[in-house]
Amino acid sequence: MRAWLGTRHGGFTLIEVLVALAIVVVGVAAVLGALTSSANTVLYLRDKTFAQWVGLNQIATLRISGALQQPGNSEGDTDFAGRKWHWRQEVTSTEIPGVVRIDVKVRPADVKAGDDNGWFTTVSGVQGDAVGTPNGYLPDWGTQSLAGIMPTAPGSQGSSTGLGGLGAGGLGGPAIPGASGAIGSSQPPGTLGGQDLIMPTPSPQPTSPDGSQ
Repeated sequence: MRAWLGTRHGGFTLIEVLVALAIVVVGVAAVLGALTSSANTVLYLRDKTFAQWVGLNQIATLRISGALQQPGNSEGDTDFAGRKWHWRQEVTSTEIPGVVRIDVKVRPADVKAGDDNGWFTTVSGVQGDAVGTPNGYLPDWGTQSLAGIMPTAPGSQGSSTGLGGLGAGGLGGPAIPGASGAIGSSQPPGTLGGQDLIMPTPSPQPTSPDGSQ
């Protein structure tokens, strides 16, 4: 009897098994909680993005309607991305005559909340028929003329003011005598940069016995 009581057999006791199971349950619950929180965050961000698009579409619709909105509040429902959305529009006046500010709050239609809470997003924009009163200022852009770059008459050597004036004074300025590549300069034909041009003589082409080239 003493020998049997003093002998310890291998294995886990019931208490050790229960403690191990409790640790496993706590760990699995923590993992499942983290996964659930991540899934809810993804869904919320998706709905928030859709709500912003609904608000932007509402402001764009008001702008292209051509009718200036009057100050006040209005609300309605719209379908977007396979879901119904509820929006609330607030129009307020600004310091600029003819320009109003539009604030659109959006949330899913199945979310029940008050007028001041439960909204997923708020999109703001402006609408108007003017942004200010013209002051009558007209900048002086200078005079534009094509007299210096018009082509010369056939047979003439060109004038001293032409495209050749690019080297001095810009387009249409006086050409530099003897400037290389000056178009419309005062250089006589056959000269380039004050030096005579030697034109190469084309070599004769061989002819066939019947006289054709």
